[in-house]
Amino acid sequence: MTRNDEEPVGLDALDRVTWALRRTELAVQTLKEQRLRPLGMAAAHYTLLISVHAEPGLTGAELARRLNVTPQAIASLVARLESRGQLERREHPRHRHIQELHLTDAGREALRAADAVIVGIERRITDGLGSETARLRALLDQVAEAVREG
Repeated sequence: MTRNDEEPVGLDALDRVTWALRRTELAVQTLKEQRLRPLGMAAAHYTLLISVHAEPGLTGAELARRLNVTPQAIASLVARLESRGQLERREHPRHRHIQELHLTDAGREALRAADAVIVGIERRITDGLGSETARLRALLDQVAEAVREG
């Protein structure tokens, strides 16, 4: 039983590495959303387009697993990008019930424009870090590895 004068968490709770990672993620995501908005694109659209560009022929289910979102979220994004003519579904060559996703010419153009925005954000971050950029990447890789190990 806790007494009323005991704190439920330590005073340093918001100084934890996990909170620093979250604050950074939110700041970067907010900037992406702001900078992509004039292109009529959300960060989730960019993520989906670049994923399909990197691996043409992915299915919605594969994308959902890779991006750690629900299949319903992917279906909604795919439908939106398909209605804009940026993405198309093609029947799998051997499995007619499977729909593969591919960028259209319009999708490649949208991705090109969006990626220029993302490169600008990346440059803003790396310019601010200077020679520490490689060290930060290595540290972030270590964090990812540490949490994957359980």
